[in-house]
Order: sequence, then structure tokens, then C-alpha cells
Amino acid sequence: MRGVLPLRARTRLRGTRAVSDTARSPDRTCPLPLPHHDRIVLGHGSGGRLTADLVDRLFKPRLENPVLREGDDAAVVPAGALAESGEVALSTDAHIVRPLFFPGGDIGRLSICGTVNDLAMVGARPAWIAAAFIIEEGFATEDLDRIVRSAAAAAREAGVTVIAGDTKVAERGAVDGLFITTTGVGLVPTGRRSARANRVEPGDAVLVSGPLGDHGIAVLAARGDLALQTTIESDTAPLNGLVEALYASGAAVHALRDPTRGGAAAALNELAGASGVCVVIEEERVPVRREVAAACEILGFDPLHVANEGRLLAFVPEADVDRTLAAFHAQPYGAAACRIGRVEATPAGRVLLETGIGGTRIVDMPSGELLPRIC
Repeated sequence: MRGVLPLRARTRLRGTRAVSDTARSPDRTCPLPLPHHDRIVLGHGSGGRLTADLVDRLFKPRLENPVLREGDDAAVVPAGALAESGEVALSTDAHIVRPLFFPGGDIGRLSICGTVNDLAMVGARPAWIAAAFIIEEGFATEDLDRIVRSAAAAAREAGVTVIAGDTKVAERGAVDGLFITTTGVGLVPTGRRSARANRVEPGDAVLVSGPLGDHGIAVLAARGDLALQTTIESDTAPLNGLVEALYASGAAVHALRDPTRGGAAAALNELAGASGVCVVIEEERVPVRREVAAACEILGFDPLHVANEGRLLAFVPEADVDRTLAAFHAQPYGAAACRIGRVEATPAGRVLLETGIGGTRIVDMPSGELLPRIC
């Protein structure tokens, strides 16, 4: 049974008094040190010493902050920040991207940016995030550490604090490596009119913060399923700074949307339907990198249907186009921003594309899953 049961602490006689090694070292909680595994084992999700060791050794040092340090079952934050805000925004997002590492990002950075951006799209300032890691038994600890470090770096860049989290370990084969779910809370400043899907108006201009399709093509190429040679990197990035610059410009922001799954086509159709308007896109204005366009042509994809993780669509009045573009161009994630269309009253709920040869076609909501597990 040696190696299975803890050894009895050795006892030495000192005069007439017995002193154990454990008693001599009151800071030691276990007579046997815990082994450091190079791969995740089921015990790391048991809630016992291995779980505590993983959290203390890997998660807490990377995501260090006073709230997380408390180690309570729920994060406690001052209520003053909530009371001083006009509205509170809440968003949750699950991330199952494959592969976990791809050019321009990884699931850690993606998990933070995805939730930060969802909050920013309603005009909220992202403040706090809770993260749940569902890890497959046998997952490399080194890769997990790399992912947590990346998530922490993205949180610092976005100015948000990860104040709560959870880890679970699933049996080998029950999870494909790692899934991450993040939930975020954001605060809409008092006096700010939040951007909403049903606030697009006829006469609005449609702007995009940069080229479309980078993320989807980068992830697809990284899978190696196709002989797709490309230098394209994912656009994964936090966009809350870009949104703050937009509001600071004084532009009247009607609606914002990050075109993730389903690409710009899905986002535009959602907004057109929610607002009961027609969105008209000019094909020649839509920014798509040459490599992305070539890959889409080979694969039979429409770039408007390909996912993005660091782009936003903005709907503002015609009078505010110049100030909006100026605000975007002054930010690193908006340097290539441009206008791509306009909003009309009819046909309500439709998205139309004016082609380069003078025709017009309907841009439908994507049917089915074009690129599964893209985010």
C-alpha cells in the first residue's frame, strides 16, 4: 500500500517529548507533496487538492486581482459602480473553436474578446468577466497555461477583470481538448443611449471597421483539412476601445453589431429584421483582403457569410459619417474602416447587395453551418 496511502509522519524523541515532522512545519498541509502533472487528470476536476493546486498554480497567478484572490464561491464587487450607471448589460458566450491555436489568436484570447465585444455592441463598458473551463482528461498542462496567459493578456488589453471562474475535467473523448464559456457584465454610462438592434433608421449609413472574413479563413486554413496556403491571421480583438472612441466623437450611434458566426450577412439580416428596414450594401465598397477573396472563390464561400472576431458594423445618421470614420481611423482596430452601404425603408426586413455590374441580389441569412466550430 506504500505510495497509495499517506505515510505516517516520522516521530523523533526529544527528551521525554515526541515531536513529529508535521508539527515542526505548521505551514505544511500534507506530508507528501502533490505531483505536478504535465497533463490534466480527472483529479484536477474533483474539487480536492489537485483542483486547488491547479487553480493556485496556474489560474490565479495569471488572472491575479483582489476579487479573485478572495476565493469565495461568488465574486463580490462594490454596488456603487452599478448604481452610477444608466443600464447594466450582461452577456454569455461559449467557445469551442477548432483548432485551439490559430494564426492571430487562440481560444483563450477569443473567449475574452467574444464577450467583451458583445457587451460593447450595446454601448456598454465591459467591467467584469466570469470564465468556465471544461477540460478534457489528458490535455497538456503547458497548452492550458498558454491559453490562460493569452486570456489574461486579452483581459488586460480590454480593461476588464476576470473575477470568477470554474474548472471541470471531462473523461477523455467527452470534450475535444478544451471548451471555455465566459459571462460578462458591462455598464452603460448614465446619459448614453445604448445601441440596439431595433434602432436602425432609414437614412442611416452602414460602416464596417475593417476587412471581412479574416477570422474564418485563418481558422479554416489552420485545420489543415484543405491544402489552403495563406498568410491571413484572425482579426480576434477587443473592440470596446473602438466603441468608446465612437461615442466620444459625438456621433448618434443607432446600432452596432460584431459579425461573428454567419458573418456580415447574418448580422445585417438580424438588424434589418429587428428594425423593419432594408439594408443596401454596395459590393464594390465591401473590404475583403485579396487572400480571403481568393480562398472564398476556391471554396465557394461568400465573404459576407464568413465569420469575424474583431470587426464591427455601425449604423449612424448620414450627417455623422465623417466624424465616425475619423474616430475609427484614429484607433488601431479601426484604421481600415469604411462605409459599405445605406438603410432604406423598403422592402422591410431585407438585405440587398448592389453588384459591381449594376445588378441587385438578395443577401439571405446563411442556411445551416458554413464553418462549424469557428468560434
